Amino acid sequence: MAKKELTVEDKLRALYDLQLIDSRIDEIKSTRGELPLEVQDLEDEIEGLNTRLSNFNSDIENLETSIKNRKNTIEEAKASIKKYTTQQKNVRNNREFDSLTKEVEYQDLEVQLAEKHIKEFSVKIAQKNEIIDAAKEKLKEREDHLKHKKSELKSIMAETEKEEKMLYKNSDEFSKLIDERLLNAYKRIRSKVVNGLAVVSIERGASGGSFFTIPPQMIVEIATRKKITTDEHSGRILVDSQLAEEEKQKMEKLFN
Repeated sequence: MAKKELTVEDKLRALYDLQLIDSRIDEIKSTRGELPLEVQDLEDEIEGLNTRLSNFNSDIENLETSIKNRKNTIEEAKASIKKYTTQQKNVRNNREFDSLTKEVEYQDLEVQLAEKHIKEFSVKIAQKNEIIDAAKEKLKEREDHLKHKKSELKSIMAETEKEEKMLYKNSDEFSKLIDERLLNAYKRIRSKVVNGLAVVSIERGASGGSFFTIPPQMIVEIATRKKITTDEHSGRILVDSQLAEEEKQKMEKLFN
């Protein structure tokens, strides 16, 4: 649709047409229920589990490196003990012997401390592996659940995919007919109301979806289609019932 200078009535019709299109898109989305949110929640949970598993695996790698370092410490300490024990056989006095004895005792303590750390680290690795196994089991269950939910969602979306693409295309085309300020107002109102209705018609003396009556004089003014009028209670843009009915009939042909 080529953009042209619109009268107020043209703008009202374009706005109401856009509302009808967007409402139809809303209806299609509602058929999916909570599925999109469920899929998103499962994807977020799976991402969190994968991050957790990655962190635990990194922890285990660090612990294994620490065990390796402690084993090296033990080997070095044992080599030192062997060296000092050999040197004790060739000492010239008790002072040297005592000094070497202290070195042997110190290295022996190093061995004991390293062995203690190895046991502690091994226990931690076992505990983390148990957590990893449980997390992997939960991850598999969540991935299977996600696969099922995605398949369910895909099946529902496939039924309305063609219509939805057409509606989004029409929504974009009708949006281009409306000046930016008015379009932004429409989007702002639409985002604030629960049912997404930013443009409503007058029904039995009140704005659509509202119980607040509109003064007769205002109803007459709205019917002249000379200016954009909003409901003072809800902020919605108002159109007269005749215009609304004409546009509904026109858009029904487009939808079908």
